[in-house]
Amino acid sequence: MVKNPFIPVILQEKKEENPGSVEFQVFNFTTKIRRLTSHLELHKKDYLSQRGLQKILGKRQRLLSYLSKKNGIRYKKLINQLGIRRGSQTR
Repeated sequence: MVKNPFIPVILQEKKEENPGSVEFQVFNFTTKIRRLTSHLELHKKDYLSQRGLQKILGKRQRLLSYLSKKNGIRYKKLINQLGIRRGSQTR
């Protein structure tokens, strides 16, 4: 397993990308969410992983909410890039 497969994708787009930026963190959380979701499809009774997934989803939701309030253009670009659909909270 590759340790950090998401870093080269981000660095290809922006050479000066900061690992502390909101976009990088959301991308990191999205990668973790997809990995945990595929894990939970195989292990349906893994309740600790379910709780971890819920916590990561909450963190990503808070970051996306913050980004949508601060900079709507960057927010829309990020959700389109990652294929994230937000329900009725889209601004």
